[in-house]
Amino acid sequence: MRLEMNRGIQPAGNKGFTLIEVLITMAIFSIGVLAVASMQYWSVRNTASGNVMTLAANLARAQMETLKSVPDVTSLSTGASPNPIDADGNPDPDGIFTRTWVIANPLGTSGTRRIDVTVGWRRQGQNRSVVLTSISRGNGT
Repeated sequence: MRLEMNRGIQPAGNKGFTLIEVLITMAIFSIGVLAVASMQYWSVRNTASGNVMTLAANLARAQMETLKSVPDVTSLSTGASPNPIDADGNPDPDGIFTRTWVIANPLGTSGTRRIDVTVGWRRQGQNRSVVLTSISRGNGT
């Protein structure tokens, strides 16, 4: 009778993964994870940027509505909010926004005014702004 000596060793051709296959799989998986992490970073960054832009647009809109609601727009003059202001439009030394408006007489008409409201802020070393422009006759129109 013959005794088999290689009981613990599997012959070649059996199913399983080699070390090289596992390393290649881990490398591909790592590249995928890094891509997803990078995408997450940019998503958060752009969401924050969009949030600031929305706040600025709301500040500009609120000031535009205030100026357009004046009964006699011919009495309006160019001005600015106490700067800097916070997201609610209140004076705040730590606020990031500035708000200004320019009143002009469009094309020599007497009963209307062109209103330009600009809200500015600084982000990542660059000046950014939102500008709203409207022509008004007063009383909200």
